[in-house]
Amino acid sequence: MKNNNMIRSLLMVLGLVISLPSIGHQLSTAYIIANVDATGRIQGEWQLGLTDLELVLGLDTDLNGQLTWGEVTQRRNDIAIYLSEHLTLKRGGSACATQFAGLDRLEDHADSVFAVTDFSAQCPLAGIFTVDYSAIFAKDDSHEVVVNISDEANTQSFVLDSTQRQIDVDLTDGSRWVTFKEFVYQGIIHIWIGTDHILFLLALLLPCVLLRQGGQWQRNPQLKNVLSTTVWIISAFTLAHSITLTATALGWIIPSSRWVEFGIAISVLFAALNNVKPIILRLGWLTFAFGLLHGMGFAGVLGELGLPGDQKLLSILAFNLGVEIGQLAIVLVALPLLILLAKTALYRRWVMPGVSIGIALVALNWAIERF
Repeated sequence: MKNNNMIRSLLMVLGLVISLPSIGHQLSTAYIIANVDATGRIQGEWQLGLTDLELVLGLDTDLNGQLTWGEVTQRRNDIAIYLSEHLTLKRGGSACATQFAGLDRLEDHADSVFAVTDFSAQCPLAGIFTVDYSAIFAKDDSHEVVVNISDEANTQSFVLDSTQRQIDVDLTDGSRWVTFKEFVYQGIIHIWIGTDHILFLLALLLPCVLLRQGGQWQRNPQLKNVLSTTVWIISAFTLAHSITLTATALGWIIPSSRWVEFGIAISVLFAALNNVKPIILRLGWLTFAFGLLHGMGFAGVLGELGLPGDQKLLSILAFNLGVEIGQLAIVLVALPLLILLAKTALYRRWVMPGVSIGIALVALNWAIERF
């Protein structure tokens, strides 16, 4: 009976793993950049993805799946009205008189095309700014907007999403600390929603509690060995992705996002299959190599979030720290559970290979989609 219950639990785990969404790093992200002068006047621009505008306004009038410049400009007024209805600026509790110029141009960045709309607002001379944003959420609750707001002395960056649509901004507050906290938070969140990174970590952790002897997986009875193996693997992954995250975010290397995402899928696939039919038992250097790819993937997310120009390095370091905190939390939750499960024969015979096969199936699906 006990074995049957464990097998049923295994099947539930496999079902959960296989049903994980096939998501990478492409986010629905908008950007608002606002500059405040000494008179309380704001000059800004709002960048909103064409795919997001199509989602809420149906710009593709001929329904051929391809947006043209003509189709977009025909709805210029509708776009301006939509924007004005979904962005409210206040200062000191009083509404700012905001005007949208209508669609001005298109820009291509973060592997997406954005409609750029300039706007201006007259606000009171003093007080805390309130930004209230509600665009796209009704159609896509994963949507985010990166807001950079600055005056002559300070710049603050933050992210609004469906769970936090309004924020108060005090430009007299220490902007570097505010930006640091925001990007640490974003780093934590984005590894937690990065299914491919989580599955790669899990695939690496699954065999850390075992030993390969006589062509079979055996329980590793030495906790010290389990911990040292885990530290070595996680350290290699951390060092590697920190290097390429920083280098890519600073523009020192410019990889193809398509091939990075494909490579990440392959790394997950290999790590999972290597648990079932081991080819490489000492995974440190291979983990380092794969970690370089994952760092480029993290940098892609960071690029989509946007980096404040005068705080770029601070934002990169904060985001990377957030990734490490999120990663450590995953390890601290998963490893004790795996150590307990490894005490059973079912773990090495069924759970570890079964979950690894489930991860491999998900990764194979990603690889096909991203190729």
